[in-house]
Amino acid sequence: MPARGFHSVTPRLFCSDPQGLVAFLKHVFDAAGEYEEGRPAEMTIGDSIVMVSGTEARAATHSCLYVYVDDVDATYRRAIGAGATGLEEPAEMPWGDRRAIVADPYGTDWQIAARD
Repeated sequence: MPARGFHSVTPRLFCSDPQGLVAFLKHVFDAAGEYEEGRPAEMTIGDSIVMVSGTEARAATHSCLYVYVDDVDATYRRAIGAGATGLEEPAEMPWGDRRAIVADPYGTDWQIAARD
């Protein structure tokens, strides 16, 4: 059984600048949580937790996460303004999502989506 507030699967991102990634998540996704030296940051985005760690114990990894938000276009603009590179601009997908993709400066691609 997962710890309180966690789901059965919890992503953990390893990057060379965890403090920067935490700031990025707070700015772009309005994430809650704080960076603490020596332990994974537990960042809450919507109803999910994403753990952010430095590279002390593991090498940096490239990841891709699919995140549902209220406003894809506004979130995409915030991500670009926070230093992300646009990989796909917001567009309607055949399965019903409006989706965009950005690459943050810390090694993670974010598929930003909303379902009408």
